[in-house]
Amino acid sequence: MILIKDGTVVDPVKERLEKLDIIIDKNRIKEITPSDKISESDQFELIIDAQKMIITPGLVDMHVHLREPGHEYKEDIRSGTLAAVAGGFTDVACMPNTDPVNDNASVTRFILEKAEEYGFCRVHPIAAITVGQKGERLTEFGELKKNGAVAVSDDGRSVLNSDLMRRALEYANYCGLAVISHCEDPFLSEGGVMHEGRISTQIGLSGIPSAAEEIMVARDILLAKLTNCPVHIAHVSTEGSVKLIKMAKEQGIPVTAETAPHYFSLDHTAVIGYDTNAKVNPPLRTEKDVEAIKNALKEDIIDVIATDHAPHSPLEKEVEFDRAEFGMIGLQTAVPLTLNLVREGSIDLIQAIKKLSVNPASILKISCGKIEIGEKANLTIIDPEFEYVLTEEMIFSKSKNTPFLGKKLKGIVKYTFVDGELKFALKLKP
Repeated sequence: MILIKDGTVVDPVKERLEKLDIIIDKNRIKEITPSDKISESDQFELIIDAQKMIITPGLVDMHVHLREPGHEYKEDIRSGTLAAVAGGFTDVACMPNTDPVNDNASVTRFILEKAEEYGFCRVHPIAAITVGQKGERLTEFGELKKNGAVAVSDDGRSVLNSDLMRRALEYANYCGLAVISHCEDPFLSEGGVMHEGRISTQIGLSGIPSAAEEIMVARDILLAKLTNCPVHIAHVSTEGSVKLIKMAKEQGIPVTAETAPHYFSLDHTAVIGYDTNAKVNPPLRTEKDVEAIKNALKEDIIDVIATDHAPHSPLEKEVEFDRAEFGMIGLQTAVPLTLNLVREGSIDLIQAIKKLSVNPASILKISCGKIEIGEKANLTIIDPEFEYVLTEEMIFSKSKNTPFLGKKLKGIVKYTFVDGELKFALKLKP
Protein backbone atom coordinates (compact mmCIF):
# COMPACT_ATOMS: atom_id res chain seq x y z
CA MET A 1 0.00 0.00 0.00
CA ILE A 2 0.98 3.62 -0.56
CA LEU A 3 0.15 6.53 1.75
CA ILE A 4 0.01 10.11 0.49
CA LYS A 5 -0.29 12.30 3.56
CA ASP A 6 -1.06 15.91 4.42
CA GLY A 7 -1.70 17.11 0.87
CA THR A 8 -4.35 19.58 -0.24
CA VAL A 9 -6.69 17.62 -2.50
CA VAL A 10 -8.16 19.58 -5.39
CA ASP A 11 -11.42 17.85 -6.32
CA PRO A 12 -12.76 19.46 -9.52
CA VAL A 13 -15.88 17.27 -9.55
CA LYS A 14 -17.06 18.20 -6.05
CA GLU A 15 -15.41 21.62 -6.35
CA ARG A 16 -13.58 21.47 -3.05
CA LEU A 17 -10.11 21.95 -1.58
CA GLU A 18 -9.40 19.89 1.51
CA LYS A 19 -6.35 18.66 3.42
CA LEU A 20 -6.55 14.87 3.18
CA ASP A 21 -4.63 11.62 3.31
CA ILE A 22 -5.01 9.09 0.48
CA ILE A 23 -4.25 5.37 0.61
CA ILE A 24 -3.58 3.48 -2.61
CA ASP A 25 -3.98 -0.31 -2.52
CA LYS A 26 -3.86 -2.67 -5.50
CA ASN A 27 -3.73 0.29 -7.90
CA ARG A 28 -6.94 1.83 -6.59
CA ILE A 29 -7.83 4.52 -4.09
CA LYS A 30 -8.69 2.59 -0.95
CA GLU A 31 -9.24 5.41 1.50
CA ILE A 32 -9.57 9.19 1.57
CA THR A 33 -9.60 10.65 5.04
CA PRO A 34 -8.82 13.91 6.87
CA SER A 35 -5.13 14.38 7.57
CA ASP A 36 -3.63 12.85 10.74
CA LYS A 37 -6.37 10.19 10.98
CA ILE A 38 -4.02 7.56 9.58
CA SER A 39 -0.93 6.55 11.55
CA GLU A 40 2.23 5.65 9.68
CA SER A 41 3.17 1.97 9.92
CA ASP A 42 5.12 -0.83 8.28
CA GLN A 43 2.06 -1.72 6.19
CA PHE A 44 2.93 1.03 3.72
CA GLU A 45 5.52 0.32 1.02
CA LEU A 46 5.80 4.04 0.30
CA ILE A 47 4.84 7.13 2.28
CA ILE A 48 4.77 10.47 0.44
CA ASP A 49 4.75 13.60 2.57
CA ALA A 50 2.62 15.97 0.48
CA GLN A 51 2.60 18.83 2.99
CA LYS A 52 2.46 22.19 1.16
CA MET A 53 1.63 20.30 -2.06
CA ILE A 54 -1.60 19.90 -3.99
CA ILE A 55 -3.01 16.56 -5.10
CA THR A 56 -5.08 16.61 -8.26
CA PRO A 57 -6.71 14.03 -10.50
CA GLY A 58 -4.32 12.86 -13.20
CA LEU A 59 -4.13 15.65 -15.77
CA VAL A 60 -5.50 15.09 -19.29
CA ASP A 61 -3.94 16.70 -22.38
CA MET A 62 -6.31 16.42 -25.34
CA HIS A 63 -3.90 17.89 -27.89
CA VAL A 64 -0.37 16.49 -28.26
CA HIS A 65 1.86 15.44 -31.13
CA LEU A 66 3.79 12.25 -30.32
CA ARG A 67 5.24 12.09 -33.88
CA GLU A 68 5.18 8.28 -34.02
CA PRO A 69 4.90 6.75 -36.59
CA GLY A 70 7.16 8.50 -39.06
CA HIS A 71 8.98 11.29 -37.22
CA GLU A 72 10.57 9.46 -34.29
CA TYR A 73 13.68 11.64 -34.46
CA LYS A 74 11.53 14.48 -33.06
CA GLU A 75 9.55 12.45 -30.52
CA ASP A 76 8.23 8.96 -30.05
CA ILE A 77 5.55 7.43 -27.86
CA ARG A 78 8.06 6.50 -25.15
CA SER A 79 9.72 9.92 -24.89
CA GLY A 80 6.46 11.82 -25.33
CA THR A 81 4.65 9.93 -22.59
CA LEU A 82 7.68 10.28 -20.30
CA ALA A 83 7.50 14.04 -20.80
CA ALA A 84 3.76 13.78 -20.14
CA VAL A 85 4.09 12.13 -16.71
CA ALA A 86 6.89 14.56 -15.84
CA GLY A 87 4.33 17.28 -16.58
CA GLY A 88 1.63 15.59 -14.48
CA PHE A 89 -0.40 14.11 -17.34
CA THR A 90 -1.77 10.60 -16.93
CA ASP A 91 -3.68 10.74 -20.23
CA VAL A 92 -2.76 12.27 -23.57
CA ALA A 93 -4.66 12.35 -26.86
CA CYS A 94 -2.35 12.34 -29.87
CA MET A 95 -3.05 14.09 -33.16
CA PRO A 96 -3.13 12.16 -36.45
CA ASN A 97 -0.66 14.12 -38.59
CA THR A 98 1.95 11.36 -38.46
CA ASP A 99 3.55 9.52 -41.36
CA PRO A 100 1.53 7.57 -42.33
CA VAL A 101 -1.46 9.63 -41.20
CA ASN A 102 -3.67 7.98 -38.59
CA ASP A 103 -6.57 7.64 -41.03
CA ASN A 104 -7.17 3.89 -40.71
CA ALA A 105 -7.58 1.24 -38.04
CA SER A 106 -4.12 -0.28 -38.51
CA VAL A 107 -2.35 2.98 -37.57
CA THR A 108 -4.70 3.49 -34.61
CA ARG A 109 -3.90 -0.02 -33.37
CA PHE A 110 -0.18 0.54 -33.90
CA ILE A 111 -0.26 3.63 -31.65
CA LEU A 112 -2.16 1.78 -28.92
CA GLU A 113 0.16 -1.23 -29.08
CA LYS A 114 3.26 0.97 -28.86
CA ALA A 115 1.73 2.87 -25.94
CA GLU A 116 0.94 -0.37 -24.15
CA GLU A 117 4.50 -1.60 -24.64
CA TYR A 118 6.54 1.56 -24.10
CA GLY A 119 4.25 4.27 -22.76
CA PHE A 120 4.46 5.84 -19.32
CA CYS A 121 0.86 7.09 -19.44
CA ARG A 122 -2.36 6.25 -21.24
CA VAL A 123 -2.55 7.29 -24.88
CA HIS A 124 -5.80 8.03 -26.72
CA PRO A 125 -5.46 8.23 -30.52
CA ILE A 126 -7.19 10.99 -32.46
CA ALA A 127 -7.81 9.89 -36.05
CA ALA A 128 -8.00 12.03 -39.18
CA ILE A 129 -11.30 13.44 -40.41
CA THR A 130 -10.32 12.94 -44.04
CA VAL A 131 -8.17 10.36 -45.80
CA GLY A 132 -4.57 11.53 -45.76
CA GLN A 133 -5.83 14.80 -44.22
CA LYS A 134 -6.41 15.93 -47.81
CA GLY A 135 -9.92 17.26 -47.19
CA GLU A 136 -11.49 15.18 -49.96
CA ARG A 137 -13.04 12.03 -48.46
CA LEU A 138 -14.10 11.12 -44.93
CA THR A 139 -12.30 8.32 -43.10
CA GLU A 140 -14.19 5.32 -41.70
CA PHE A 141 -15.22 6.84 -38.37
CA GLY A 142 -17.01 3.71 -37.16
CA GLU A 143 -14.01 1.47 -37.76
CA LEU A 144 -11.66 3.99 -36.17
CA LYS A 145 -13.88 4.26 -33.09
CA LYS A 146 -14.07 0.46 -32.83
CA ASN A 147 -10.27 0.25 -32.83
CA GLY A 148 -9.69 2.86 -30.15
CA ALA A 149 -9.91 6.37 -31.62
CA VAL A 150 -11.55 8.87 -29.25
CA ALA A 151 -11.91 11.80 -31.67
CA VAL A 152 -11.28 12.93 -35.23
CA SER A 153 -9.34 15.97 -36.43
CA ASP A 154 -7.36 17.16 -39.43
CA ASP A 155 -5.20 19.16 -37.04
CA GLY A 156 -2.67 21.21 -38.95
CA ARG A 157 -5.26 21.80 -41.65
CA SER A 158 -8.87 22.90 -41.86
CA VAL A 159 -11.49 20.88 -43.68
CA LEU A 160 -12.21 23.57 -46.26
CA ASN A 161 -15.22 21.90 -47.88
CA SER A 162 -18.13 23.01 -45.70
CA ASP A 163 -20.43 20.24 -46.86
CA LEU A 164 -17.78 17.65 -46.03
CA MET A 165 -17.31 19.21 -42.58
CA ARG A 166 -21.07 19.08 -42.07
CA ARG A 167 -21.07 15.34 -42.90
CA ALA A 168 -18.12 14.84 -40.56
CA LEU A 169 -20.00 16.41 -37.64
CA GLU A 170 -23.06 14.25 -38.31
CA TYR A 171 -21.08 11.02 -38.83
CA ALA A 172 -18.88 11.60 -35.77
CA ASN A 173 -21.88 12.38 -33.58
CA TYR A 174 -23.51 9.11 -34.67
CA CYS A 175 -20.30 7.19 -33.86
CA GLY A 176 -19.71 8.91 -30.51
CA LEU A 177 -16.50 10.65 -31.58
CA ALA A 178 -15.50 14.22 -30.76
CA VAL A 179 -14.65 16.49 -33.70
CA ILE A 180 -11.67 18.75 -33.05
CA SER A 181 -11.41 21.56 -35.57
CA HIS A 182 -8.21 23.30 -36.64
CA CYS A 183 -9.64 26.67 -37.65
CA GLU A 184 -7.52 28.31 -40.32
CA ASP A 185 -8.29 29.77 -43.72
CA PRO A 186 -5.09 28.82 -45.61
CA PHE A 187 -5.70 31.39 -48.30
CA LEU A 188 -5.50 34.15 -45.68
CA SER A 189 -2.60 32.63 -43.75
CA GLU A 190 -0.51 31.52 -46.73
CA GLY A 191 3.09 32.71 -46.43
CA GLY A 192 2.57 34.12 -42.94
CA VAL A 193 4.97 33.21 -40.16
CA MET A 194 3.69 35.29 -37.21
CA HIS A 195 0.74 37.47 -36.19
CA GLU A 196 -0.05 40.22 -38.68
CA GLY A 197 0.29 43.49 -36.82
CA ARG A 198 2.62 46.11 -35.45
CA ILE A 199 5.48 43.75 -34.61
CA SER A 200 5.43 41.87 -37.91
CA THR A 201 5.68 45.22 -39.72
CA GLN A 202 8.54 46.41 -37.50
CA ILE A 203 10.68 43.30 -37.90
CA GLY A 204 9.79 42.56 -41.51
CA LEU A 205 8.05 39.19 -41.28
CA SER A 206 4.94 38.11 -43.19
CA GLY A 207 1.85 38.08 -41.01
CA ILE A 208 -1.15 35.85 -40.39
CA PRO A 209 -4.27 37.95 -39.67
CA SER A 210 -6.64 37.09 -36.84
CA ALA A 211 -9.38 36.73 -39.45
CA ALA A 212 -7.68 33.59 -40.79
CA GLU A 213 -8.73 31.84 -37.56
CA GLU A 214 -11.99 33.65 -36.91
CA ILE A 215 -13.58 33.00 -40.31
CA MET A 216 -13.28 29.24 -39.79
CA VAL A 217 -14.40 29.45 -36.16
CA ALA A 218 -17.55 31.24 -37.36
CA ARG A 219 -18.16 28.64 -40.07
CA ASP A 220 -17.81 25.68 -37.71
CA ILE A 221 -20.11 27.30 -35.16
CA LEU A 222 -22.73 27.72 -37.90
CA LEU A 223 -22.29 24.07 -38.93
CA ALA A 224 -22.71 22.96 -35.31
CA LYS A 225 -25.91 25.02 -35.17
CA LEU A 226 -27.15 23.55 -38.46
CA THR A 227 -26.48 19.94 -37.47
CA ASN A 228 -26.94 20.27 -33.69
CA CYS A 229 -23.74 18.21 -33.48
CA PRO A 230 -20.86 19.17 -31.15
CA VAL A 231 -17.64 20.73 -32.41
CA HIS A 232 -14.51 21.43 -30.38
CA ILE A 233 -12.40 24.42 -31.45
CA ALA A 234 -8.67 23.80 -31.06
CA HIS A 235 -5.96 26.27 -29.93
CA VAL A 236 -8.03 29.48 -29.70
CA SER A 237 -5.74 32.50 -29.98
CA THR A 238 -7.77 35.64 -30.77
CA GLU A 239 -10.23 37.99 -29.09
CA GLY A 240 -12.53 37.65 -32.10
CA SER A 241 -12.67 33.85 -31.73
CA VAL A 242 -13.53 34.26 -28.04
CA LYS A 243 -16.43 36.57 -28.91
CA LEU A 244 -17.77 34.10 -31.47
CA ILE A 245 -17.56 31.15 -29.07
CA LYS A 246 -19.24 33.17 -26.30
CA MET A 247 -22.09 34.09 -28.62
CA ALA A 248 -22.47 30.44 -29.68
CA LYS A 249 -22.65 29.22 -26.09
CA GLU A 250 -25.21 31.87 -25.21
CA GLN A 251 -27.36 30.55 -28.05
CA GLY A 252 -27.02 26.95 -26.85
CA ILE A 253 -24.95 25.82 -29.84
CA PRO A 254 -22.91 22.71 -28.88
CA VAL A 255 -19.42 24.22 -29.03
CA THR A 256 -16.44 23.67 -26.74
CA ALA A 257 -13.00 25.23 -27.02
CA GLU A 258 -9.41 24.97 -25.86
CA THR A 259 -6.40 27.22 -25.69
CA ALA A 260 -2.74 26.49 -24.98
CA PRO A 261 -0.58 27.95 -22.20
CA HIS A 262 1.55 29.93 -24.64
CA TYR A 263 -1.52 31.90 -25.74
CA PHE A 264 -2.08 33.27 -22.24
CA SER A 265 1.62 33.53 -21.31
CA LEU A 266 3.24 35.16 -24.36
CA ASP A 267 2.33 37.70 -27.02
CA HIS A 268 3.79 38.51 -30.41
CA THR A 269 6.65 40.51 -28.89
CA ALA A 270 8.24 37.12 -28.06
CA VAL A 271 9.14 36.85 -31.75
CA ILE A 272 11.40 39.93 -31.57
CA GLY A 273 14.92 38.60 -31.99
CA TYR A 274 13.59 35.98 -34.41
CA ASP A 275 13.35 33.23 -31.80
CA THR A 276 12.02 30.28 -33.83
CA ASN A 277 10.86 28.59 -30.61
CA ALA A 278 8.17 31.30 -30.48
CA LYS A 279 6.94 30.38 -33.97
CA VAL A 280 3.62 28.56 -33.54
CA ASN A 281 0.39 28.13 -35.50
CA PRO A 282 -1.89 29.89 -34.80
CA PRO A 283 0.72 32.52 -33.98
CA LEU A 284 1.24 34.37 -30.73
CA ARG A 285 -1.11 37.34 -30.86
CA THR A 286 -1.37 40.80 -29.29
CA GLU A 287 -1.51 41.83 -25.64
CA LYS A 288 -5.24 42.45 -26.11
CA ASP A 289 -5.76 38.90 -27.39
CA VAL A 290 -3.86 37.50 -24.40
CA GLU A 291 -6.19 39.36 -22.02
CA ALA A 292 -9.21 38.08 -23.94
CA ILE A 293 -7.98 34.49 -23.60
CA LYS A 294 -7.49 34.95 -19.85
CA ASN A 295 -10.99 36.39 -19.46
CA ALA A 296 -12.45 33.56 -21.55
CA LEU A 297 -10.85 31.01 -19.24
CA LYS A 298 -12.22 32.83 -16.20
CA GLU A 299 -15.72 33.02 -17.67
CA ASP A 300 -15.60 29.37 -18.87
CA ILE A 301 -15.99 30.39 -22.49
CA ILE A 302 -12.84 28.34 -23.07
CA ASP A 303 -13.31 24.93 -21.49
CA VAL A 304 -9.89 23.31 -21.76
CA ILE A 305 -6.20 24.06 -21.40
CA ALA A 306 -4.28 21.77 -23.79
CA THR A 307 -0.58 22.00 -24.59
CA ASP A 308 -0.48 21.47 -28.37
CA HIS A 309 2.89 19.84 -27.57
CA ALA A 310 4.70 20.04 -30.94
CA PRO A 311 8.26 18.73 -30.79
CA HIS A 312 10.78 19.62 -33.51
CA SER A 313 14.48 18.87 -33.80
CA PRO A 314 17.19 21.50 -34.38
CA LEU A 315 16.96 20.57 -38.07
CA GLU A 316 13.58 22.33 -38.20
CA LYS A 317 14.17 25.07 -35.64
CA GLU A 318 17.78 26.22 -35.95
CA VAL A 319 17.17 27.82 -39.34
CA GLU A 320 15.95 31.18 -40.65
CA PHE A 321 12.63 32.21 -39.10
CA ASP A 322 10.76 31.99 -42.40
CA ARG A 323 11.93 28.40 -42.93
CA ALA A 324 11.42 27.12 -39.37
CA GLU A 325 8.57 24.75 -38.55
CA PHE A 326 5.65 25.94 -36.43
CA GLY A 327 5.30 24.59 -32.90
CA MET A 328 6.72 24.35 -29.39
CA ILE A 329 6.82 21.64 -26.74
CA GLY A 330 4.55 22.17 -23.75
CA LEU A 331 3.97 19.09 -21.61
CA GLN A 332 6.37 20.09 -18.83
CA THR A 333 5.54 23.80 -18.77
CA ALA A 334 1.74 23.58 -18.68
CA VAL A 335 1.47 23.29 -14.89
CA PRO A 336 3.69 26.25 -13.93
CA LEU A 337 2.22 28.49 -16.64
CA THR A 338 -1.33 27.64 -15.57
CA LEU A 339 -0.45 28.23 -11.92
CA ASN A 340 0.69 31.71 -12.94
CA LEU A 341 -2.93 32.42 -13.93
CA VAL A 342 -4.09 31.25 -10.51
CA ARG A 343 -1.53 33.38 -8.70
CA GLU A 344 -2.52 36.51 -10.62
CA GLY A 345 -6.22 35.86 -9.98
CA SER A 346 -7.27 35.25 -13.58
CA ILE A 347 -8.79 31.88 -12.63
CA ASP A 348 -9.07 29.94 -9.39
CA LEU A 349 -7.29 26.66 -8.67
CA ILE A 350 -10.39 24.48 -9.05
CA GLN A 351 -11.15 26.06 -12.44
CA ALA A 352 -7.57 25.46 -13.55
CA ILE A 353 -7.63 21.78 -12.61
CA LYS A 354 -11.05 21.33 -14.24
CA LYS A 355 -9.66 22.65 -17.51
CA LEU A 356 -6.68 20.30 -17.20
CA SER A 357 -8.58 17.15 -16.24
CA VAL A 358 -12.36 16.76 -15.99
CA ASN A 359 -13.31 18.96 -18.94
CA PRO A 360 -11.04 17.37 -21.58
CA ALA A 361 -11.96 13.91 -20.28
CA SER A 362 -15.65 14.76 -20.66
CA ILE A 363 -15.24 16.06 -24.21
CA LEU A 364 -13.30 12.95 -25.25
CA LYS A 365 -15.65 10.67 -23.27
CA ILE A 366 -12.80 8.97 -21.43
CA SER A 367 -13.04 7.82 -17.83
CA CYS A 368 -10.62 9.84 -15.73
CA GLY A 369 -10.32 13.08 -13.80
CA LYS A 370 -11.79 11.82 -10.51
CA ILE A 371 -10.45 11.31 -7.00
CA GLU A 372 -12.88 8.78 -5.49
CA ILE A 373 -12.67 5.64 -3.38
CA GLY A 374 -12.62 2.58 -5.64
CA GLU A 375 -11.33 4.48 -8.68
CA LYS A 376 -7.95 3.66 -10.18
CA ALA A 377 -5.34 5.92 -8.65
CA ASN A 378 -4.54 8.45 -11.36
CA LEU A 379 -3.06 11.27 -9.34
CA THR A 380 -0.73 14.23 -9.80
CA ILE A 381 1.14 15.77 -6.87
CA ILE A 382 2.34 19.32 -7.45
CA ASP A 383 4.57 21.64 -5.43
CA PRO A 384 3.09 25.02 -6.43
CA GLU A 385 5.81 27.12 -4.76
CA PHE A 386 8.89 25.34 -6.14
CA GLU A 387 10.99 27.80 -8.17
CA TYR A 388 13.54 26.79 -10.78
CA VAL A 389 15.10 27.75 -14.09
CA LEU A 390 14.07 25.44 -16.93
CA THR A 391 17.09 23.73 -18.49
CA GLU A 392 17.44 21.24 -21.35
CA GLU A 393 18.53 18.60 -18.83
CA MET A 394 15.11 18.83 -17.13
CA ILE A 395 13.20 18.19 -20.37
CA PHE A 396 12.28 14.56 -21.07
CA SER A 397 11.05 15.18 -24.60
CA LYS A 398 13.51 14.36 -27.38
CA SER A 399 13.04 17.93 -28.59
CA LYS A 400 13.83 21.07 -26.61
CA ASN A 401 11.99 23.68 -28.68
CA THR A 402 10.46 25.96 -26.07
CA PRO A 403 10.89 29.71 -25.55
CA PHE A 404 10.77 29.07 -21.80
CA LEU A 405 14.27 27.55 -21.74
CA GLY A 406 16.41 29.54 -19.32
CA LYS A 407 13.32 31.19 -17.82
CA LYS A 408 12.37 31.07 -14.13
CA LEU A 409 9.23 29.01 -13.51
CA LYS A 410 7.22 28.44 -10.35
CA GLY A 411 5.38 25.20 -9.69
CA ILE A 412 6.52 21.69 -10.55
CA VAL A 413 5.14 18.15 -10.63
CA LYS A 414 6.71 16.01 -7.90
CA TYR A 415 4.87 12.70 -8.45
CA THR A 416 2.56 11.19 -11.05
CA PHE A 417 0.59 7.98 -10.48
CA VAL A 418 -0.92 6.19 -13.49
CA ASP A 419 -3.40 3.41 -12.65
CA GLY A 420 -1.88 3.18 -9.17
CA GLU A 421 1.72 2.92 -10.33
CA LEU A 422 4.26 5.61 -9.57
CA LYS A 423 5.40 6.57 -13.06
CA PHE A 424 7.29 9.74 -12.20
CA ALA A 425 9.02 11.10 -9.13
CA LEU A 426 11.04 14.28 -9.42
CA LYS A 427 14.00 12.95 -7.47
CA LEU A 428 14.03 9.62 -9.27
CA LYS A 429 15.11 8.81 -12.80
CA PRO A 430 12.24 7.00 -14.54
